[in-house]
Amino acid sequence: MDTIIIHPGSLYLRIGKADMTNPEVILNCVARRRKSNDPKYIHNDTLLPESNVKVTKELSAELDEVRISVSHMLQQSLMSDNRKRYGTPIQALSQFNKRSNPETIQANQTNWLKPKSTQNTIVGADCLRLNPNAEFNIHFPIRRGSMNLHSGVGGSITSCIEHIRSIFEFSIKNYLEVNLKELNQYKAVLIIPDIYNRKRVKLLAGLLFDMGFKAIILIQESVCASFGSGLNCTCVVDIGDQKISISCVEDCISHPNTRVSLKFGSGDCTMAFWWLLQKSSFPYKECQPSNNQDAALLNHLKEEYCHIDLDVCGANEKSFIINRPEQPPVRYVLQMADELLIAPLSLFYTDLLKLTLGNTNRDKIIQIQKTLGQDFDSEDCFNAEFLRETGRRAKDQAETTFNINDLNNVDPDEDTDVVDDLIKFNANDFQTSNGQVIPIDSAILQSIEHLSNDDLKRKMYNCILLIGGGSKVKGLAKWLQNKIRQATPTNYRQNTENPEIVQTVKDVDPANIVWRGAALMTTLESAEELWISKDDWKNYGVRVLREKVPFIW
Repeated sequence: MDTIIIHPGSLYLRIGKADMTNPEVILNCVARRRKSNDPKYIHNDTLLPESNVKVTKELSAELDEVRISVSHMLQQSLMSDNRKRYGTPIQALSQFNKRSNPETIQANQTNWLKPKSTQNTIVGADCLRLNPNAEFNIHFPIRRGSMNLHSGVGGSITSCIEHIRSIFEFSIKNYLEVNLKELNQYKAVLIIPDIYNRKRVKLLAGLLFDMGFKAIILIQESVCASFGSGLNCTCVVDIGDQKISISCVEDCISHPNTRVSLKFGSGDCTMAFWWLLQKSSFPYKECQPSNNQDAALLNHLKEEYCHIDLDVCGANEKSFIINRPEQPPVRYVLQMADELLIAPLSLFYTDLLKLTLGNTNRDKIIQIQKTLGQDFDSEDCFNAEFLRETGRRAKDQAETTFNINDLNNVDPDEDTDVVDDLIKFNANDFQTSNGQVIPIDSAILQSIEHLSNDDLKRKMYNCILLIGGGSKVKGLAKWLQNKIRQATPTNYRQNTENPEIVQTVKDVDPANIVWRGAALMTTLESAEELWISKDDWKNYGVRVLREKVPFIW
């Protein structure tokens, strides 16, 4: 097949030929040899979301209060056999873990990656094996679902595009075994977020053509998810590593009014999990989330052990192995209890995420589709912002020439309603009454409520598609379903008893649903109309997107 599907995420890139069953998954990371060890040339992004707050006594007390509250809620819950759950005091766990000492085991020792002197760029998981003292900067070019722009080295938009190019080219050459010189024989499908930035989409489209692709298609994530799951009308909830995307999709169209992106995700749950482990005297005391090897360990422990299963209670003895480069492998044994439930429940009790979100401006945590004409582009003469500005200038000139009474039959504000009338909500709609970050269940409900049609609302309330790597926590779908069912207005509920509101696709990794949907869409006859050729891009530039993309540009 001559089509390559590309789905960039904050943590992983999923890429593969359209005829593949599953995509190749590559850590979305690149390391570049730095010019010198002068501090101004050093920059290292971390695997987990960086904590932007200092853990003070006040913050610890706030987090502890929320932890105790959630713990009490769990203890008052019933198991499936109607027995009351029981909890293990954190002091008991702490006593056991304090006595847990590392045990050296017989296993192959990991060594630091030793790049050749001529190797200036490293891509993917190998970046995590670089010695921290090596002369390399580590970059994750996508953060929170958008480009990772910052004031440090490699933080400009040009640098981010180059990082992304290196990752794309490395993946195509080494995983798909395609010669980069032969990309002119291939087409590409680029999956973009539901809430997109025009300028950055334009840069990514230009990048694919610069790499040599002969044609491209741009498709939104939620539309691909709907198609990949076979659901015609659904509310798509995508839990990623660093963001949660929500959008209502009907007939392969994402409703702009319902799009919301919460700038927290599975990685933030991992940070909350680390804090909870510390409360119970985590035996691996040297663990630091800022160290990428330790961050990978914490991610593994969360994915392996965390769950939302009320039937599991009491202390559970677990073990893990530390295999750090240049050190003998050691094994730890520890006990954990309700920490395993509380960490993923931080998506519903968002005060537990203060370690990474802190007191960040809520507008930066909650992103909505404010306007479809938000990004001015002089190349696009039909851009809503461009039309608005030129309309104002024309009106100002007219007022200086004609008497205002001559314009009685003209609406003076008509030029400002090019696109904004499609958007009828603001970020305050997605906040709780006390200003806290809205939990995932409330965000879903408010997203659905922004639909204008009652019949459509009823369909969405009764069909929620849960996807993304962060959705694989055991019991998460059932917990979310109970939350949604309790809050759904009576007139929107189905008559059948206990309907399966939250859908998951069987036998398919929920993290790959979006990629799979894009691959299936390329097989449709109608997809032929969506291809943007290299000549189209050369002749018309960004303007061609308004005619070709399957969403409102």
